[in-house]
Amino acid sequence: MSAPRVDALVVGAGIAGLAAAHALQGAGAEVLVVDPSDRPGGVMRTDHHAGFVFENGPNTALVKAPMLKFFERLRMRERLRPASPASKRRFVYRQGELVAVPGSPWGLVRSPLLSAGAKLRLLAEPFRGRGGPHETVAEFVDRRLGPEVTRELVGPFLTGVYAGDERELGAEAVLPGLVEAERRRGSIVLGALGGRRERGLPGSHAPERGFGPLARQLAEALVEAPALGNRAERIARDGSGFRVEVSGVGGDNAFEAARVVVATPAYDAGALLRGLDGEVADTLEAVRYAPLVVAPVGVEAGRPARAIDGFGFLVPREERLGLLGCLFMSQLFADRAPEGMELLHCMIGGARWPEALDEPDDALHARLAAELEQTLGLRDAPPPLAWVRWPRAIPQPGRDHVEKMDRVAGRLADHPGLALAGGYVAGVGVPDALASGLAAAERVLAA
Repeated sequence: MSAPRVDALVVGAGIAGLAAAHALQGAGAEVLVVDPSDRPGGVMRTDHHAGFVFENGPNTALVKAPMLKFFERLRMRERLRPASPASKRRFVYRQGELVAVPGSPWGLVRSPLLSAGAKLRLLAEPFRGRGGPHETVAEFVDRRLGPEVTRELVGPFLTGVYAGDERELGAEAVLPGLVEAERRRGSIVLGALGGRRERGLPGSHAPERGFGPLARQLAEALVEAPALGNRAERIARDGSGFRVEVSGVGGDNAFEAARVVVATPAYDAGALLRGLDGEVADTLEAVRYAPLVVAPVGVEAGRPARAIDGFGFLVPREERLGLLGCLFMSQLFADRAPEGMELLHCMIGGARWPEALDEPDDALHARLAAELEQTLGLRDAPPPLAWVRWPRAIPQPGRDHVEKMDRVAGRLADHPGLALAGGYVAGVGVPDALASGLAAAERVLAA
């Protein structure tokens, strides 16, 4: 018997896969989404406990232009809620103090995070020479802005986004706008002044009920609900289209599809595509991921010696803490904690301390409590509401990641109708992963 046939099949029901499915459906295609999980959303998961609403994965998002247009087309724009004005106040833990991150050039001039020499060095940025290819973030920022900017500002920022190490992450993948500005104008300052970009929404946003419910709403808006509990095992050519073999609780099945979007983590995408192209599979399976432990902690308001105020704080690598930082979620969105309580979203481990993943709960709690007392003055921190362990949480694009992805795209051109999407493709945040899904749908529709 012939396999069931669909116009398009999307592997993965994370934000990239859901965005691709909606774009394909909007173009008139019959779409099937398969995912091995019990719920859509991938790392977007929201849980409730004792009146707290906490995220297991992403907490906020910068709503860039593609994301804004996507939700406007679906008439879901009103479900994105801006963070409170407190989100503008962000901190870095430095030598026993929470130091405010400057939010403007004038703030940078006044900031104690940088020495007078480092501030003067910034003035020479337009006169710095261009660098070579394959620089790390640290090499790029050291060269253009100086090591203090890398250590005090850029490094902590990347800790919050990538849970990674600026000495390993590739500048072209992680800071594409700045690298392009240097190529275009010879200066990131002059390039930024001369560049034009589509506008999204200002500030940080989150779905009104959390990222997990948002994923369910996107899944429910599809004509055909995602086939959850079904894992794609193999993709092969089938004439002018593809054959996708799937296993699930109902047994094994296979589907014929004219178009396929693979919106999974890189290691799963590599395994799926090994029968089509071994070099592509090797490249994707070699993409490194940082582990992460997420610990939402509920505390009584006023208990910490330092005020819970603003977006939160991040910890530079030089402080040698297992704690990467904390977001003050109840300050950003008041309904995330019961009255009189605060919700801290603590991040532990990352590339800095990957062994944290295997630490017992009591050992992790002891270290977290000690470091929350050190950073916030919070004595006897209660156990977290949950321990969320992500063995492979966030892609770590290296210095030649963009070149490798370009080679992968070139090889996949031999398989028209097949495209990749996800956080490793063009950015790890929700807006970039969503945009990668839209771009993948556009590519397979054009094939």
